[in-house]
Amino acid sequence: MDEAAHSEQSRPGRPPGLPRRRFLAGLAAGALLPVTGGSRAVAAGEDLRFVHAFGETTLSKPAQRVISLGYTTQDPLLALGVRPVAIRQWFGSFPYGVWPWAQPLLGDARPAMISGEVSMELVASLAPDLIVGIGSGISEAEYAVLSQIAPVLMQPAGLPAYGMPWDELTLMLGRAVGKAALAEELVAASRQKFADARQRHPDWAGKTAVCAYNYGGETGAFSGFDTRARFLKELGFQPPPKLVELANPDVFYTPLSPEDLSPLDADLLVWISSFDVVPDIVALPMRRTLRAHKEGREVLAGAIVAGALSFGSVLSLPFALKQLEADIALAVDGDPSTAARSSVAAGLAP
Repeated sequence: MDEAAHSEQSRPGRPPGLPRRRFLAGLAAGALLPVTGGSRAVAAGEDLRFVHAFGETTLSKPAQRVISLGYTTQDPLLALGVRPVAIRQWFGSFPYGVWPWAQPLLGDARPAMISGEVSMELVASLAPDLIVGIGSGISEAEYAVLSQIAPVLMQPAGLPAYGMPWDELTLMLGRAVGKAALAEELVAASRQKFADARQRHPDWAGKTAVCAYNYGGETGAFSGFDTRARFLKELGFQPPPKLVELANPDVFYTPLSPEDLSPLDADLLVWISSFDVVPDIVALPMRRTLRAHKEGREVLAGAIVAGALSFGSVLSLPFALKQLEADIALAVDGDPSTAARSSVAAGLAP
């Protein structure tokens, strides 16, 4: 595979046909945001009534046969003990569109797979009692057709199609399937894992960190409200001042000049790639001028971990933390001789 092809395929997966900039923006809002109890999604006094971007959906009873049209909504459903009768394929080659952090929860279920455009005939043939359209990108016209098959849940008004926070989504689905208490426990447990990590590493507080990418010949940083930027913030890190100066608050990533990668120079530099071998990043000339490189402060979030950060779910975020914590600790321990294992394996270490 030539470098150009490798660089193109290194882009994080995004829904088919979704423009890259809109995709990156959508990922951002699914970050580690405060729990609100989902008050925006449920009308007062009606546990099974949901007000959303396309109107209002009411369930007469908790759903059991659920179709997951959202590109990542299989995660919270599986966490809640609900095995969808159909799952929307996003990216990756894992069976039934379920990634490693959620596979044990799928068990022996064999959900139908929906790829690309939604087949109304397939949806109808599965006789669902709930269709989760949050994070699916379906149009209002498609919503109207699907609503004739079964109740459809969408994101609250005011949120982008791919931007419902992971915690609110989990709580909303918990109510819809009659497992509100379990949803609250899952959200609390995920948050506790990050709190525990901060307690184990109090020295991380206030240090600078950035998640960077190199896709299609463009190098830059995930910034602002992007999921990956929020992931680092939840661990106590802050973005580098130079990046803050450049970042557009309305955009969730910051492209950089290939001649000046200095905004990436931080106490921790995490490279995001869909590959575990990253010759395109290794070959970046200006990367070697960064102190983060010279002092062994680079980490690679490749393949599976990058997918976990992109999914940004109640299951995938704790998984990403578990995979990255040891490498982050090695990268920021102040000893250049203790480079992160992922960095050494990928050839990024000095």
